[in-house]
Amino acid sequence: MVEVTPISIDGHWVTSVSVKLPKTNLLIVTTEKGYIMCGALDVSLLNNKLAERKVVAGRALGVRSIEQLLEAPLESVTDAATELGIQPGMKGREAVLKML
Repeated sequence: MVEVTPISIDGHWVTSVSVKLPKTNLLIVTTEKGYIMCGALDVSLLNNKLAERKVVAGRALGVRSIEQLLEAPLESVTDAATELGIQPGMKGREAVLKML
């Protein structure tokens, strides 16, 4: 099942996507500039093989819901996210606000 839901973060509307897969969930919160995602995100791929795309993204591990994704510290971020001031250890919610 795929669920796409608009959510408000500090008065700003963003989109959450939850995909229920066998034995796991794919979780994403996205803005027009970038996104945060669960552990399925391959930050190394985005930084190395797709560097020219300058994808703004961050990955949080061990999350099982959109709310957990927003509250979890980011384990890794892309180089393009770093350029926006997004750092590993930053909560997902704070990173999303920097992507607005």
